[in-house]
Amino acid sequence: MKVLVPVKRVVDHNVKIRVKSDGSGVDVANVKMSMNPFDEISVEEALRLKEAGVASEVIVVSIGPAKVEDVLRTALAMGADRAILVETEDKTEPLAVAKILKGVAEAERPGLIIAGKQAIDDDSNQTGQMLSALLGWPQATFASKLEIAEGAAIVTREVDGGLQVIGVTLPAVVTTDLRLNSPRYASLPNIMKAKKKPLERKTPADFGVDTTPRLKVLKTEEPEVRKAGIKVKSVAELVEKLKTHAGLI
Repeated sequence: MKVLVPVKRVVDHNVKIRVKSDGSGVDVANVKMSMNPFDEISVEEALRLKEAGVASEVIVVSIGPAKVEDVLRTALAMGADRAILVETEDKTEPLAVAKILKGVAEAERPGLIIAGKQAIDDDSNQTGQMLSALLGWPQATFASKLEIAEGAAIVTREVDGGLQVIGVTLPAVVTTDLRLNSPRYASLPNIMKAKKKPLERKTPADFGVDTTPRLKVLKTEEPEVRKAGIKVKSVAELVEKLKTHAGLI
């Protein structure tokens, strides 16, 4: 069984985000970029399925400009077998991404697609669900545990009331939550080897997809700086502060 894993290049989660002076978006000039953390978890889970003998091949795919190649190389260094780069300079939105991934899935015919539940740059949480609908495949979102048995994916999800276990027949789309696993680090020898591995290059036009953005960002602003709190010595003083200072009661 092939496992297809989409990965995205985003601003590293340890970097403090800065907004451009003109408010047109986030400043990514000279900023460290890395693989989306949820996608790292997806790659790790696919590799574990391969190591368990469930999967035969792990294919990673990313969409974006040529510099996106570095996250694909990272996935190859982790242990992925093949990488596909769908090259475009457009800022791809979730629907366009889902349409491209649909084309990749139809060409590769994987038995399972494991995707991060969201990207930490736009937090859309839409691509996995859209891809499932376009393919007509069952989906299981926010997986905190994944098992493959008898042609089905058994997924444990964290919900408000506790844990929910659902089963979906394969092929299926599964999106990953943070507690699914802890991704491995790519060793230096594997990183060097990954630099020499060939990448399959495609364009959105190969899948008949128009990546022109449908949404327009009017303005981007940083959140307001949080004001310092105050300490109170009694409940009566707390109530008084809520009345006179906060105007909440």
